[in-house]
Amino acid sequence: MSEPSHYPTVSADFSRTLELVGPEQWRSPTPCEDWTVFDLVTHVIATHRRVYKMAMTTYTEPKLDTVDAWREIHDALLAALDDPILAATPVQSRQGEQPFSALVGGLLTFDTLAHTWDLARAIGAAEELNPDAVAHATRELEPIGEALRVPGGFGPAVDSAPDATAQTRLLNFLGRRP
Repeated sequence: MSEPSHYPTVSADFSRTLELVGPEQWRSPTPCEDWTVFDLVTHVIATHRRVYKMAMTTYTEPKLDTVDAWREIHDALLAALDDPILAATPVQSRQGEQPFSALVGGLLTFDTLAHTWDLARAIGAAEELNPDAVAHATRELEPIGEALRVPGGFGPAVDSAPDATAQTRLLNFLGRRP
């Protein structure tokens, strides 16, 4: 079971990359087929909101621009993880019932990690992901294998070169071609 230990680092990396998006880059293509930078960022925000709502009894989505919407949900999610009751709240996921903190440490961390690379690639920013988060994601995701490849999930795996880095192997596993 994943704990949220890598989420703060991974989400902070996404935040730093998002801050680099220039006004002319929102319509740029990403490694995610048919998605622009705007589409990718709004997907990450929507996924965070969906996960956050699982532990909340009430939540109203604010009307904010894209970067502010990310900051709002990111801060709210970090605050929820700091609350022991909310962090332990049981939520339903594709893997069955689990604590909210485990869903964040799993799905949300892995999705955000992959999309941080996607965003960096799309805008020409540094693409290096946190090595500890990459190792954690690899350990957690490889045993799941094809279960990740569902609608709304990750794409088909890509073969890795024998000398590929750990990051490249993970990205290939998640259907990306670095």
